[in-house]
Amino acid sequence: MATEFTLNGKPARADVDPQTPLLWVLREGLSLTGTKFGCGKGLCGACTVHLDGTAVRSCSLPVSLAAGRSVTTIEGLGKDGGLHPVQQAWIEANTPQCGYCQSGQIMSAAALLATNAKPADADIDAAMSGNLCRCGTYPRIRRAIHRAAELMTPAGAVTEVQP
Repeated sequence: MATEFTLNGKPARADVDPQTPLLWVLREGLSLTGTKFGCGKGLCGACTVHLDGTAVRSCSLPVSLAAGRSVTTIEGLGKDGGLHPVQQAWIEANTPQCGYCQSGQIMSAAALLATNAKPADADIDAAMSGNLCRCGTYPRIRRAIHRAAELMTPAGAVTEVQP
């Protein structure tokens, strides 16, 4: 049975069993290998993608649940061939160490910033708690998210009022 959805802004179709995890459709069927396999149970966050703008774990999400919806992977996060502000901040902060978990980290961070333009450390910790990094780059991840928030703030916008 075919499942049709929008992938990184373009129509996509997967002719697989509807219970096939979205991760395998992306990696094996559509050759988008930026999304990583980590645990296979949705616990580590390496497979994070956006489904209608919400961060989800693609290793445990049946492709049938993507039908008629919009899926964004790390490959589609930037616009017009450019980097997304989170990707730019990741580079500036030299965030990755081994890099394996970073696409999932970036996707979770982008989803956070889409709903919270100026997150506090506690907001970041809560939003990122489902993404594991074996290298322990959590302080750099937090710094990069703060930097991405700065990059996403329109020039001249007042983000904080001083008493």
